[in-house]
Amino acid sequence: MRLAQRAIFLLSVTLSAALAVTGCLSNTPAGNGSATTAAVPPSASAREPAAVASPPASIVPAATSSPIPRGPVTFTFADGRLSFAHAEGWRVEHEQVSASPAVETATLYDASGNERIAMYYSQIGDATAGNVSRFILETDPVPGLVGAAVPTPSSSFFVDHAFGTATYRMGLTAGSPISPDGKVQYGLVMLGDRILTADVLFADQPFANDEAAKEWYWGDEGRTLKAVLMSFTYR
Repeated sequence: MRLAQRAIFLLSVTLSAALAVTGCLSNTPAGNGSATTAAVPPSASAREPAAVASPPASIVPAATSSPIPRGPVTFTFADGRLSFAHAEGWRVEHEQVSASPAVETATLYDASGNERIAMYYSQIGDATAGNVSRFILETDPVPGLVGAAVPTPSSSFFVDHAFGTATYRMGLTAGSPISPDGKVQYGLVMLGDRILTADVLFADQPFANDEAAKEWYWGDEGRTLKAVLMSFTYR
């Protein structure tokens, strides 16, 4: 009986000592040759966060350019040879006065319904003349009429002075409104067997002086009307 109790007592002491040694080893700091608990490598899921599905990218529509403005409108006379262009929204009132001899008239109206340019295209006509002094404000050969007549028809803006009155004129002229020797020219624009006149319509005394006339001519209205005169073509 005593042997059994003694054996149990020794077993208890031995077990307690073993537990004490184990506890000391587990609490011993790493380093200096001390035993350390092996580090357990983290799992893949612990190293890398779980992938999160990205929201679908927004679809951005391709940028579009501004609407292309519509170009000028082309009007062609009945013979199919002479034409000109005018601003969109303007209109032409055309009349075939006679087929033989051919006589056509056309009036160009702006978007507000005002008469802006009067045209006469005919196989008959007379030149007019007068005793005036003339000053050219601007004149330019019309590209589409080069080779169609000699001299080359021009878009001209000029003023005639007679009897103390200044009359401003703008339209097509047969070459320059003044000859190289300084004389006023009244020749009509000749295109094939026809004559052409195209004159901007002004109210009485539209400008106070030449400076005011030039300011208007280089403004939006003057440049728009000049563009019509410069657009004439003949084929």
